[in-house]
Amino acid sequence: MDLSQALATFFDESRDLLAEMERILLRAESGAPAGEEMNALFRCAHTIKGSAGMFGLDPVVRFTHEVETLLDRLRQGELVFSPALVGLLLESRDHMADLVAVATDGGGVDASVESALLERLRAAVGVPAATPAAASVPALVVAGAAEVEVEASGGGPIGNDCWHLSLRFEREVLQSGFDPLAMIHFLGSVGVVSHIETVVDALPDLAELDAELCYVGFEVALKSGASKAEIESVFEFVLDQSRITILPPHSRMEDFMALIEDSGEDKFRLGELLVACGSITENELARALAVQQAVTAPLRLGEVLVGQGAVQPAVVDAALARQKKVEERRSSEAKSMKIPADRLDALIDQVGELVIAGAATQLQARRANQRELQEAASNLLRLVEDVRDSALRLRMTPIGEVFGRFPRVVRDVARELGKDIELTISGADAELDKSMVEKIGDPLMHLVRNAIDHGIESPEQRTAAGKPARGTVSLNAYHESGSIVIEVADDGGGLNAARILQKAVDKGLVSAEANLSPADIHRLILEPGFSTAEQVTNLSGRGVGMDVVKSNVEALRGTLDIDSAPGRGTTMRICLPLTLAIIDGFQVGVGPATFIVPLDTVVECIELPDGAAGADYLNLRGEVLPFLRLRRVFAVAGDEPPRQNIVVVRFGGRKAGIAVDRLFGECQTVIKPLGRLFAGVSGISGSTILGSGEVALILDVAQLVHGAAAPAGAKVLAHTPAA
Repeated sequence: MDLSQALATFFDESRDLLAEMERILLRAESGAPAGEEMNALFRCAHTIKGSAGMFGLDPVVRFTHEVETLLDRLRQGELVFSPALVGLLLESRDHMADLVAVATDGGGVDASVESALLERLRAAVGVPAATPAAASVPALVVAGAAEVEVEASGGGPIGNDCWHLSLRFEREVLQSGFDPLAMIHFLGSVGVVSHIETVVDALPDLAELDAELCYVGFEVALKSGASKAEIESVFEFVLDQSRITILPPHSRMEDFMALIEDSGEDKFRLGELLVACGSITENELARALAVQQAVTAPLRLGEVLVGQGAVQPAVVDAALARQKKVEERRSSEAKSMKIPADRLDALIDQVGELVIAGAATQLQARRANQRELQEAASNLLRLVEDVRDSALRLRMTPIGEVFGRFPRVVRDVARELGKDIELTISGADAELDKSMVEKIGDPLMHLVRNAIDHGIESPEQRTAAGKPARGTVSLNAYHESGSIVIEVADDGGGLNAARILQKAVDKGLVSAEANLSPADIHRLILEPGFSTAEQVTNLSGRGVGMDVVKSNVEALRGTLDIDSAPGRGTTMRICLPLTLAIIDGFQVGVGPATFIVPLDTVVECIELPDGAAGADYLNLRGEVLPFLRLRRVFAVAGDEPPRQNIVVVRFGGRKAGIAVDRLFGECQTVIKPLGRLFAGVSGISGSTILGSGEVALILDVAQLVHGAAAPAGAKVLAHTPAA
């Protein structure tokens, strides 16, 4: 992986860390974060700063350092959370996101904004404590990921006033996109590198050397008044995989001997490097080696520290437990991997072509009328279906990825409007296609902001109406009939149907004599330019937005329904298919044309009774079922056959029937987009290629179900199930 790939990884991880910071800070408004959550908040800023330093992103490093300082004071209990402090940290988090975005896409940030934030951050921290003397800095020996903190007393301090860093990077560190020399260079930002020794003992012969692997280590003497955490942050991303040992100034001889013993290298050679760095003297090394050789049974570092009384056994046990957790986490991370989205898209396209080829093979086998060939084709098609399902699951992602951005939106917009609003989220683990997750974000954003602005009343109005002063906006997602339903609900005042109807009449959208149902009146707010707002605000009132939401949802082959009750609130319900790539279909015929009905929407198939001419509704076992004739919808030429069938479909909680000439059965369907010429055709959502090579149109069941409602006085036909 080259540097650009590593930088792209940093940007992705930074966005995730910033999102985590925002989630923790929003929870902090209702109560101080617990210890582990507070540590996680600090690590987010700490990791971003350390990673940005590795890539030379100094603006990110400088500002994040100030944020990190404030978070450290909070973590240590020297400061406490308050609404003002949470607001400051959220603003700082946003500025960090802007700095990362500038590093990603270029541009710049407002220097006055950053200056004001820095002043507020420093004022919140107060006068910083004096930097402790180097000799009083606690020693923290890092062995892999286990950390054991001991006081730099007892056993006798030796050496000079420099930190000693022993660096042994993993062989694949270069392939992972990390440059050891860049890390050592970045040490200059926390101190002065007074001496460095390069360890080349592991270098193989030239014929065996792999230029992409790292064979060298380093022994470094660093003069710095920085804390252990600041020095360690330079190696943030390689701590788990590499052996990084950091000893503070004037450490004890036992610490240096533990370093020599645990290295597994030539102890005399490593001792010479320590002497060359000035960390210990030759006499101190000679005495220590003599003492060590007299010990017959080698001791582990933890045993040495406990034996010296430097630490308690419980501390060592805690360190070992932490090391075990880190190893388990690394093992878990090894089970997953990141894949570029374009590769997944290419895989889905190839699987789609495989589905079409499999259908063609099965058709040819059926025409050949050879039983063995038909069985082989059926097995092939079954395997293709399994591959298809596995490939589609790779693109499925939880809707919570979108829901996660709304707590901050609700908080900020509610404060801007002077309202007290709580956001509740459920069903965040419901999955749908990644491409749809990316496209549904903006429509949901508008619906949520609309619910806050128009739906929820002010605290005074709610109290006067006998409601709690705090309003509630709810986001909910669940699966239904092969679709995903996303609801945006509020417990506000609801839609004023009379006012909406009057506004529609004034704008000429409907006639004054129109007899509309409440649902039809509610849907009028989806018309372009429609608004009942008395004044324009920063959020709404211009009559644009809801029609855009509707068009965006319909572009995803979905529907938008509105359910509202005066005084109780409004629910906006979006119903979307789970995927836009490959589906199971049900093939039907009308005249010479072939159509595909998404199988997930099919409930049952029945025979259209005799005497159906002119009927628009069907009495299906006591249930009134509206139906439409596909031949009339698409003006298919030819006479209707004497016997027709009804495909009963369900979408968004509604049922309807579709009258067709023939039923062909189930098939795998690869969705192909329609050209510009057919993009506006109602009732059609796409096309597909059949095994015969012919093109079949995929029905837009959502539009057909909505269009199945008959005018007043429509004829209802009784249906008697066949015996």
